Amino acid sequence: MKQETAAIYCRLSVEDREKGVAESESIQNQKALLLEYAQKQGWAVYGIYADEDYSGLREDRPAFRQMLKVAEEGKFSILLCKTQSRFTRNAATAERYLHELFPLWGIRFITVVDHVDTALRANKKARQINSLVNEWYSEELSENIRAVFRRKMEEGQFLGNYAPYGYLKDPACRHHLIVDRETAPIVEKIYDLYLSGLSCKMIAERLTAESIPTPTQVKKQRGQDMGRKDCGKWSVGTVRKLLQNPVYLGHMAQGKEEKISFKEKKTRELPKNRWIVVENTHEAIIKQEIFDAVGRRMEQRRKSHSGKKNSPVIEIQK
Repeated sequence: MKQETAAIYCRLSVEDREKGVAESESIQNQKALLLEYAQKQGWAVYGIYADEDYSGLREDRPAFRQMLKVAEEGKFSILLCKTQSRFTRNAATAERYLHELFPLWGIRFITVVDHVDTALRANKKARQINSLVNEWYSEELSENIRAVFRRKMEEGQFLGNYAPYGYLKDPACRHHLIVDRETAPIVEKIYDLYLSGLSCKMIAERLTAESIPTPTQVKKQRGQDMGRKDCGKWSVGTVRKLLQNPVYLGHMAQGKEEKISFKEKKTRELPKNRWIVVENTHEAIIKQEIFDAVGRRMEQRRKSHSGKKNSPVIEIQK
């Protein structure tokens, strides 16, 4: 009789880590549990796939995608996980693979703790209920995390991964900003240039000509690789954002966007009246009167350009 071949899949999410999950949930302990189970069943292990710091709602997990590719190629006949939620917390993903693609590929899905086994027809309803419960759990967790973040924003804590250009995260408190003496003068220069009459485009061109590193270049120089491509040139959009950001007044403005769904990474921008603004949370770089003057000039230029676009064309009769 031919020996069955199994693949092992393990996952630990960022949320698991932040909650301080039990050691039994660690990747190493999941592997040990599943290897022991496979050995007792007499199955050969084709490979072990593990994703760390990835949500179970996402399908773009590297090891997850690689495992599915190998599954479709028929390299193993059993997929072994600790629980169904380790495989996915998305009900649609569970339905697609457990009840559609895995049977098509000849894959039997088994979990050790919650006793899922796609070879058992009577087990199907339990699997579908598991899928819904796992998804509800993720939705509730997402709402709880969002509520915690909102409370921290309302307290004026900085929650970004990287400090805004002109600032650094305070080594004593990563939720507090301190002035970056290296880049803050560039912020002041941008405001001065704009009030001197230069447009955002002209400022961007001047900064580029003077070989002043862009915000992205500064981050990369400091080992904060954002994964963004940088052409080495200042953009009009970057300059405009710097000229409109109240962070330079010493105010914290956060919550500028929201996720479209707890299942999606995509976000949408929110109107200014829904931003969470807390004043005087850190040292200012720009004075209020300068910020206001920039705002007035921007509004004047906007109206001027708008007027030109809407000006009627008058034909002169000869």
